[in-house]
Amino acid sequence: MIIFTCLLLAHIGGVISSFHALMGTRTPQGTVAWIVSLNTFPVIAVPAYWILGRNNFNGYVSARQENDRDLKGIVETLVQKHPHAFSNVSTDHPSASAAEELARIPILKGNRVDLLIDGTDTFDSIFAGIAAAKRYVLVEFFIVKDDVLGRKLKELLIQKSQEGLDVYFLYDEVGSKNLPESYLEELRAGGVEAHNFHTRKGPKNRFQINFRNHRKIVVVDGHTGWVGGHNVGDEYIDGGKEFSAWRDTHVKVEGPATLAMQLTFVEDWNWATDHMLSLDWENGFEAKGEQDILIIPSGPADLRETATLMFTHAINSAKKRIWIASPYFIPDQGVMNALELASLRGVDVRILIPDEPDHFLVYMAAFSYIKEAGDGVRVWRYTEGFMHQKVMLIDSEVASVGTANFDNRSFRLNFEITAMIMDPGFNQQIEKMLLADFDRAEEMDIHMIDDKSIWFQLMSRAASLASPIL
Repeated sequence: MIIFTCLLLAHIGGVISSFHALMGTRTPQGTVAWIVSLNTFPVIAVPAYWILGRNNFNGYVSARQENDRDLKGIVETLVQKHPHAFSNVSTDHPSASAAEELARIPILKGNRVDLLIDGTDTFDSIFAGIAAAKRYVLVEFFIVKDDVLGRKLKELLIQKSQEGLDVYFLYDEVGSKNLPESYLEELRAGGVEAHNFHTRKGPKNRFQINFRNHRKIVVVDGHTGWVGGHNVGDEYIDGGKEFSAWRDTHVKVEGPATLAMQLTFVEDWNWATDHMLSLDWENGFEAKGEQDILIIPSGPADLRETATLMFTHAINSAKKRIWIASPYFIPDQGVMNALELASLRGVDVRILIPDEPDHFLVYMAAFSYIKEAGDGVRVWRYTEGFMHQKVMLIDSEVASVGTANFDNRSFRLNFEITAMIMDPGFNQQIEKMLLADFDRAEEMDIHMIDDKSIWFQLMSRAASLASPIL
């Protein structure tokens, strides 16, 4: 009788949760996946849905809107005082205007961008930048580990704090779940303000662990910043115990675009701590180069699906080339359609993904999407270690380097940040880098998937159907 009652309650909960999923889940695929699960396996699916299933991040929007009054005033004042730093690209190109609307800040010019390939170059640059800081340091990572690299970061941040600088350290509590409290206690004892992003802040988010702050941002003194795919851990240098090597990409930005990265950090810090930072908004306006950059933060608190729209818009704008490198390739139907249409109009569409998986279901789901893309979309599997970079090259005009993957999590569930660089010279560097990556990869014949066992194809299809909730 007790078992029957529990099962009855589970099915009732499944029905109620199904109505909630029908009204609240953003994609048809996600809605169907959840409704089927909730009514087929309610004992497992109902608690999973209320922990993992929601797409609305409660509270951040209102908190951001309150503080955006101050931040919007800062941006408007800066535009008036420094008109030379704001690009007029969008005046002649409506597509650029749409991208600015997504970013909520204009394209900024006068920047210098350095391409950082792999972990050694990236962290040498970041650590040198922090060491040279004079006023403050902002650090935000999804994963921070208490290993050789993590301890080096900790010691450097404490050193700068003891030199009298303001040092702020923000991490995601899910991504950094193995970071010991002793690490944070040492930072705080050394004068560093260290906080988690607090994704479960507020009563409506208390049991929600599906949202992650996946951003990787470092800013020093308001004039120099870093963004890209690297987290803080030894495997990001040498691949660690699991992989023979680790392939990743970051960029260093000097100039006005750094202020957009700083703005993103300030919003995240305010959510985590209920404290608005007072930082330098003038120091970054000195021109350091000639590159135009648009910084696009995205996340589940946005009124629009910023990441999805950003990628779709870029793909639709391509005339000759779309090269995408992503460790996780399980896009939604709209993005897949955009890629397929691009290939039909003669665009060179190439996708670079890892051959070695770090998430099995995501790895299996990719095969289904690759098969669906058709012959016009060429796919390479990177074979020399694990490839973790998130890079896109559109024609010779725009390159993006950031934290967003080509999957539902980055499109709708993660807080991400992407740098869109509009400079032919820099894009030639990206082209050279990706060509070298293709040389270390094997092109797939999509028809080979048909030759795999029926069990492989079933697993791939099942994983793709579950991808909206992965």
